[in-house]
Amino acid sequence: MAHEETTLGSAAEPRWRVIGCRGCGSVIAEAALVLAGIAYDREEVDYTKPGPALEALRALNPLGQLPTLVMPDGAVMTETAAIALHVDELVPAAGLLPPPRDPSRREALRWLIFLVGAVYPTFTYGDEPEKWVGEAGPALRESTHAHRQALWQQVEAAAKGPWFLGARFSILDVYVCAMTHWRPRRAWFAAHCPKLFAIATTLDDDPRLFALWAANFDGS
Repeated sequence: MAHEETTLGSAAEPRWRVIGCRGCGSVIAEAALVLAGIAYDREEVDYTKPGPALEALRALNPLGQLPTLVMPDGAVMTETAAIALHVDELVPAAGLLPPPRDPSRREALRWLIFLVGAVYPTFTYGDEPEKWVGEAGPALRESTHAHRQALWQQVEAAAKGPWFLGARFSILDVYVCAMTHWRPRRAWFAAHCPKLFAIATTLDDDPRLFALWAANFDGS
């Protein structure tokens, strides 16, 4: 599937290739590219199903995780935070992060890594707990779910409003919008993390991202 945006560089240059799956973390990488005006082609892969598509993914990313990006020069990038930082360097005018030497950049980097280093692992271990602990899987799922809620409440306490960093929009708001579609889902955020819920619902209506959200989420 091709996503048409303003191409970074000449039209003759190879495009970025995003390997992702509907509703997963690849939407965050795609949003970064859309906001930066970088054209890309998208390939849907179900990373939970063995087969040639998964083997091709593992050849690029041995973890078999998404998103996996193939850059125009053939290099492979993974990890949404790394992708966001790279895109910010390429297209600083997109405003994904505050500029260097801006004091709010330190805060942005802190919470960016918190989201991928603390919140993300609760899905890694909680989505398929039996994979890690066998029969103890249900207990692990329950504990990671409770821990995730506590982590989100830390994020809520740090959010300034109307955007996470205050008046300045950033990639953190993209993470919030996407991740609040995942467990414990939007209704929980509305009740327990109103600032994050407000960020998410405001960004739902961003005309630059509306089509991307619609392609990935069903109002969850």
